[in-house]
Amino acid sequence: MRLPDRVTGLFLVGLGAAAAYGGWRLPPVPGQPVGPNVFPLVIGTGLALCGLAIAFGIGRSFEEEEHLIPVEGGQPPPPTGKFYGLRALLPPALLLFYVAVADRLGFIITAALIVFVTSTALGARWKLSLPLAALAPIAIHLIFSKLLRVPLPAGLLPMPW
Repeated sequence: MRLPDRVTGLFLVGLGAAAAYGGWRLPPVPGQPVGPNVFPLVIGTGLALCGLAIAFGIGRSFEEEEHLIPVEGGQPPPPTGKFYGLRALLPPALLLFYVAVADRLGFIITAALIVFVTSTALGARWKLSLPLAALAPIAIHLIFSKLLRVPLPAGLLPMPW
């Protein structure tokens, strides 16, 4: 286990614990089963659990990982691939795209396009990108719209439920 991984994991545990504590201290909204206190509590708990997994190397074998990356002359090979340098611009470009068209197209269509572009840019094949782009926005819409009662833009494709 490398020290930077342990430090990063413990930092995430502290950040998650702070978020969960902050969510726990928020007062619930009367008459709503899920109020503003639930989201930071759930996210903070999940972040703390992921931080523990990183800090203690759960699910990873760091000894085997060194053999997977060919190192020549003490330096790993530079990353390659089409549009590799432009990947850093993808998150802000997709955020601007969402802000610009979400009201017109709606959350489902906009999120589906964002998920498809992101997954293909990260190297996923079409067989995975298309179902992910179709199912993830609907699941997110159901969670936020129905469970958390957050209004999302309907746009061209209003959901019947």
